Amino acid sequence: MDRTISPAPFSIFHFLLTALVLLSAPAMAQVDTLAYLLGKFDAAQHPDFVPVPASMASVDGMYLRRETMEAFQRMREAAAKDGVRLVVISATRGFARQKGIWEGKWSGSRKVNGRSLNTAIPDPAARALEILRYSSMPGTSRHHWGTDFDINSLSPAYYRSGEGKRIYDWMLKHASDYGFCQSYTPKGSDRPHGYEEEAWHWSYRPLSSRFLDLYRQQVRPEHITGFDGADALPFSEVLRYVECVAPACK
Repeated sequence: MDRTISPAPFSIFHFLLTALVLLSAPAMAQVDTLAYLLGKFDAAQHPDFVPVPASMASVDGMYLRRETMEAFQRMREAAAKDGVRLVVISATRGFARQKGIWEGKWSGSRKVNGRSLNTAIPDPAARALEILRYSSMPGTSRHHWGTDFDINSLSPAYYRSGEGKRIYDWMLKHASDYGFCQSYTPKGSDRPHGYEEEAWHWSYRPLSSRFLDLYRQQVRPEHITGFDGADALPFSEVLRYVECVAPACK
């Protein structure tokens, strides 16, 4: 599959625009911007990241950007007053972690809906699209940025009744007050492409919207590499998944 493109024409306007976005965005202390966008850095060693406290997490060792964590703490305290308990079950995931998830599903060692996709879907493009229903290619996940996290449960059914529905209804009503948006809302006219709905996936928009702009400007086909199935789809299709967030998150 031919994934080559002609270099984009350089202009003074493009340079100034990129510089302006970089200056207005949070500092990328000691980390190359492109590497950051692709998740190729260690959150545990990055000065802008902090651990998710054990009292707020399902497991130890998770990290978020400091601004995201502080906003989540405020939101969690408000939710608790209304009898809603928010727990982070997945936070920042680097390139290597996302690669492990992706290649597990690609190779069949990690089953998807009870199936080994390497044998169930031998066509590379079709297999990639099946994985992309809920899992990002390495280098394309919003979880790389420290702005996005998953809460409470990864089961769609959990949010349709009982405690899960109370949590989701509370988030829909109040999350925006703290800067958060649901990254992947139900598909429709305002989000016709990309991942399936994820009631559990929330994003700190004041930062993630800037990183999304930077991603569009800087990431190119040759940067989506280093994992099995990297060339299964054209870059234009992969980019649609990066851009497929709900309007409230743009």
